[in-house]
Amino acid sequence: MSGLNASLGYFLAIVGVSVVGRVLFARWTILTEFIAAFALAACRLEVDTIAEVGQWAGALGPDVAVTMLFISFAVHGVVMQGVSGNPSVTLMGLLQKDVGAVSVVLSVAAQLFGAYAALLVAGKYWQMELTDMHMIKNLMMSECSTSLQVPPLQGVFAEALGALTFHLVYLVMKNRSQLLQIPIFAVLLTFIAYAGNNYTSGYVNPSLAYAMTFTCPGHTFLAYSLVYWLGPLIGMTLALFLYLGNIPLLFSRNLLYSKNASFRVPKGKTSEDKSS
Repeated sequence: MSGLNASLGYFLAIVGVSVVGRVLFARWTILTEFIAAFALAACRLEVDTIAEVGQWAGALGPDVAVTMLFISFAVHGVVMQGVSGNPSVTLMGLLQKDVGAVSVVLSVAAQLFGAYAALLVAGKYWQMELTDMHMIKNLMMSECSTSLQVPPLQGVFAEALGALTFHLVYLVMKNRSQLLQIPIFAVLLTFIAYAGNNYTSGYVNPSLAYAMTFTCPGHTFLAYSLVYWLGPLIGMTLALFLYLGNIPLLFSRNLLYSKNASFRVPKGKTSEDKSS
């Protein structure tokens, strides 16, 4: 159980830093996006450590990894309400004309820097070798296993499918209560990650994928970019088109759905009709 206790301490530290940052920089969208991407990537890196090494170095089975993944998504939703930490969600705001191009560029840059910072922090934590699990993970850092287990074209399809599912649910639930949104998103993202485990790991988040697998050998940077950027963007764009019937930034009229014709109310008889 020492391995699990060390991981729980790590998760609590990340959550604590995220809460403090969220409170201090609540009015700074760029900084909150940095914090959201950092927290998401930092927790996912430790979850993957449990999944990869925990079973034979810490007596932690796959059920522990799945449970911790779900909890991390749920806690992230509670702490970072209104902040995605996901470039594809940010870019969807641009396609909907809800935010400007400059704001989107700065937010995406902050998300990528947040993911990179998470990779550095997790690396320093593993170097402490608090448990056998982390000692092995530290030895594996230079030769990490790629998350892309299929050819790039198949990987693009897998990420696009996961992103399509996520963004459709996101659009449907966007204006619902947070009490309803948080558990639904946590279950959905956990399911997508589990379903995509043998394909791309189902990140549906380019900045998260950057922290998780872009530095791992096995594929070129271009192949990773195609899968983990192009895939989610295709899925997001298709979800927006299916939900709205158009892409507001590109088209002013609805291309998919037509408005129902209004009913004509029969006019009452005029005085001339009554006299005849």
